[in-house]
Amino acid sequence: MKRLTACNQSEHVVSRRSILAGTIGALGAGVLGQPLLSEELHARRKRLLILFQSGGASQFETWDPKPGTKTGGPFRAISTSLPGVHIGELLPHTAGIMHRLAVVRSVNTRIADHFLGHYALQSGRRVPGYPVLGSAAARLLEQPGDVLPGYVSLRRDGPKAFTDIGDAGFLGPKYEAVKIINGQPPANLVRPAAISESTESARDAIRRRSDERFLSGRSARSIQAYGNSFDQAAVLMKRRDIFDLNKEPAADRERYGDHDFGRHCLLARRLLESGINCVKVVHHDWDAHEENFHWHQQRCSEFDGTFATLINDFADRGLLEDTLIVVTGEMGRTPRINNRAGRDHWGNAWSMAMAGCGIEQGVVYGKTNEDGTSVVDGEVDLGHLFHTWLTALGLDPTGHYDIGGGENQIGTPAASAIKELLA
Repeated sequence: MKRLTACNQSEHVVSRRSILAGTIGALGAGVLGQPLLSEELHARRKRLLILFQSGGASQFETWDPKPGTKTGGPFRAISTSLPGVHIGELLPHTAGIMHRLAVVRSVNTRIADHFLGHYALQSGRRVPGYPVLGSAAARLLEQPGDVLPGYVSLRRDGPKAFTDIGDAGFLGPKYEAVKIINGQPPANLVRPAAISESTESARDAIRRRSDERFLSGRSARSIQAYGNSFDQAAVLMKRRDIFDLNKEPAADRERYGDHDFGRHCLLARRLLESGINCVKVVHHDWDAHEENFHWHQQRCSEFDGTFATLINDFADRGLLEDTLIVVTGEMGRTPRINNRAGRDHWGNAWSMAMAGCGIEQGVVYGKTNEDGTSVVDGEVDLGHLFHTWLTALGLDPTGHYDIGGGENQIGTPAASAIKELLA
């Protein structure tokens, strides 16, 4: 039976807003009647920020420490802002914001493969071809008049092996992530000096007329995809300043950290405030098959301060109430410590966290056994997480996509949202 574990729970209860039925009208042919759970969606835009720990962070060194056990490793557990709740000592700044978070310690995806894990965790499915969370959110949170891309992914240039697995699936190219590499804006956003504005407009008009003529009597899907790409590029050319971190105060750049993850998190804030629906920040190199403890010291030292800064910053700027923040990787790490002082791939009992829009604050959900080898309470699969994230955003995961006249449920019918995590 599922159990909610939290101390002084009454101090952290956030009342659920009144639930009203609605529809996402004017979203276009890709979705039929997605009911909304909040009348405020249009008045206060919902956003999604995914902090993806690529490679798989160790739950033992982060959210679910087991000090003093044969699997626990050398680090201590430390107190947090939730009385009686402890996390790994490598996350001291995160410990101070635990009252703002919901941590799940009972994830069991049974997936120990990077490629499948990246896709499955983000799409809520094991079967290929479905849109990942960022693409789904871009589609379902889209509002009439939106011109910027709905989904942007930020990462460094390498490794590329896992990070670009899947995206929009059958939703089509419009909802693919616009990939920002090393904090640089997409290429070719500046019109060549040899091409005047009038020439550019004339060429675009010719392209549009040609597309309209070609569309006559043909399937529109692929042609519209090309058109969407042109339109999106044109908008980004006019708004390329949103990618310029030099527009942010030097004090903010220092607070977030002088490293890729810090710069990308600050850029994510800038993009979300500019009107982009979803941003994913990829934090690399958690795949510690060797020297796990040294490696997690390095990874956590980057993640911890930046993450706490981001959460507090979003709260102070009024963003946290309307932004769902998800912290996850594609898997956890093995309880067994191998002969290279590393931890290998593990999908059977691991942890992740979330905060913000629609999420109950200050809860720890689920439980693993004494040495962290298995889930003993509140087991959740990737489908449950996907349902929970969409529900927190005010969307109905039991609604359907309409693709080519066929209906396909947004979230897998085999799962449902984790009610204890929802505000």
